[in-house]
Amino acid sequence: MGVDPGLTRCGFSVVEGTPGRPPDLLAVGVIRTAADLDVPRRLVTLEEELSRLVSRWLPDVLAVERVFAQNNTPTVIGTAQAAGIAMLVGARQAIPVAQHTPSEVKAAITGNGRAGKDQVGHMVARVLRLDAPPKPADAADAVALGICQVWRGQTSNRIEEALRRVERDGGHHGSALARAAELSRRQVERVNAATRRVGRRRP
Repeated sequence: MGVDPGLTRCGFSVVEGTPGRPPDLLAVGVIRTAADLDVPRRLVTLEEELSRLVSRWLPDVLAVERVFAQNNTPTVIGTAQAAGIAMLVGARQAIPVAQHTPSEVKAAITGNGRAGKDQVGHMVARVLRLDAPPKPADAADAVALGICQVWRGQTSNRIEEALRRVERDGGHHGSALARAAELSRRQVERVNAATRRVGRRRP
């Protein structure tokens, strides 16, 4: 499940697939909260709706966009609060939570970490074989997060597991880390090749 956090509009998606292959979109939408509610009540609404969605779809992983500071401080604060609620929902239901930066998601979907929203939406539609990108943009961003997790998340988990083994055993398993690094390199090559193939298709 991908979550594009936001206090007014929180995008969500449920994406199923395996690395290097076009995934399937199972659900997509936006959770909205009323602007006339105070912030605590809006956060409660997000928590209730996200909990309902997680209980319904039982995702393997909750992928949440990592929030960065921008010039619009109030917006960033609301986004960070919404991201915290999403991570709380995952932790309460014992679902692993992954965070991806916007540039990581853009690179996974388009091959360009600086791609614009229109380009990301266009590639999301191509990858999922849709007639048009999901609307609004928050929904498309949530789908992109889900795809990013499907294509790149498993490799990241393997690397983290190898690192934990190395730390636990006093650094005596460099070969395991080397294997994880090789898996990462091969996975990145497969994802990039899949992205290029999708990019060459006509809409």
